[in-house]
Amino acid sequence: MLLKAAPAFSLLNTRGESLGPLFSSASSLSNNNLAVSPSILRSKTGSGFLVCASKGATNKSLIGVVFKPFEEVKKELNLVPTLPHVSLARQKFTDESEAAINQQINVEYNVSYVYHAMFAYFDRDNVALKGLANFFKESSIEEREHAEKLMEYQNKRGGKVKLHSILMPLSEFDHTEKGDALYAMELALCLEKLTNEKLLNLHGVADRNSDVQLVDFVESEFLAEQVESIKKISEYVAQLRRVGKGHGVWHFDQMLLREEEAVA
Repeated sequence: MLLKAAPAFSLLNTRGESLGPLFSSASSLSNNNLAVSPSILRSKTGSGFLVCASKGATNKSLIGVVFKPFEEVKKELNLVPTLPHVSLARQKFTDESEAAINQQINVEYNVSYVYHAMFAYFDRDNVALKGLANFFKESSIEEREHAEKLMEYQNKRGGKVKLHSILMPLSEFDHTEKGDALYAMELALCLEKLTNEKLLNLHGVADRNSDVQLVDFVESEFLAEQVESIKKISEYVAQLRRVGKGHGVWHFDQMLLREEEAVA
């Protein structure tokens, strides 16, 4: 930014003392458009130095360094909202991007709700698969955290969070042919792929609107993690298909418990 001062200044040494070599000449302070009058005035009372504008100053109200903003900044000042309900932070953030983020928030909450229902099912006393229960509980928390992260980003960009309705999930996951563990894990795999597809749609909206910051946010915060989740759950599905519906499910559940203890 450009800093300008008056063409000439007078330095007052109010004690009448010598200013020393630092202020011995006007030329020593002539850099950066700052000039000092060669004459030194003295004051009878007070202490310290006083910088004041000379008679040649073009700005009557000038008492020191004057800040003059660029013309571009002047134009931006005219665009600053004055209404209390309009965001001050919003910049280059389209209505389409705002709506797409709200849709993704709804996707994350719906998936979290389904995972929470799975946790409740496997936590029943007559099901008693604690490894699966804990896995789906953590998955539910993770999806809710994703929704909250999107909400925080929406507010950061100056958008408005609008929460949509959440559908009631299933409460029973026992499948006649597949059993409950395999059926629930296949459903989880489908949900992760669906979430990834929705995130890619959000990425496409951001790219179409040249919103580089939103593109970076989706890529850095979600896409890599989503691919990892799909890979992990795909392996769980393959393992459950091998063990069948019987005793092998209990061993798979114990494996999940050991993995959770190792992470903790």
